[in-house]
Amino acid sequence: MEKITSFTINHLELFSGIYVSRKDTCNGVTVTTFDLRITAPNREPVIDVPALHTIEHLAATYLRNSDFKDEVVYFGPMGCRTGCYLVMFGDLTSADIYDKVLNMCDFIIGFEGDIPGAKPEECGNYSEQNLNMAKFYIKKYKNELLENKRLEYPN
Repeated sequence: MEKITSFTINHLELFSGIYVSRKDTCNGVTVTTFDLRITAPNREPVIDVPALHTIEHLAATYLRNSDFKDEVVYFGPMGCRTGCYLVMFGDLTSADIYDKVLNMCDFIIGFEGDIPGAKPEECGNYSEQNLNMAKFYIKKYKNELLENKRLEYPN
């Protein structure tokens, strides 16, 4: 069986950043999948589920209400809980979305109030949320992006 591309990335050399995970084209339409790596795999603790769930709700709300909302296909957590995937229409680079991701971080860091979509009729696990920890992880992630600006997978 062919190994999928994401399993060929040496996760021991991977740190927080914004990486192009893959690009797919079908019928002339290209979508780019971004790896928004929030924690360093296998070196830092994974993101706890309630915080990751809150990051998902807030990031998806921000992205679906942004001025580039029509370019967004999907946002969701990685199974390994070290980051999230952002899928967008277009043949894009990490540099193309760097400022967008920083703005998304600012939205999450500054968010107050009820978490969007966190009611029993809106979410299959509505009660498992943690806004304070979501802000903690995203503040750390934003600082890493500003200090190191990792936009390409390590070789």
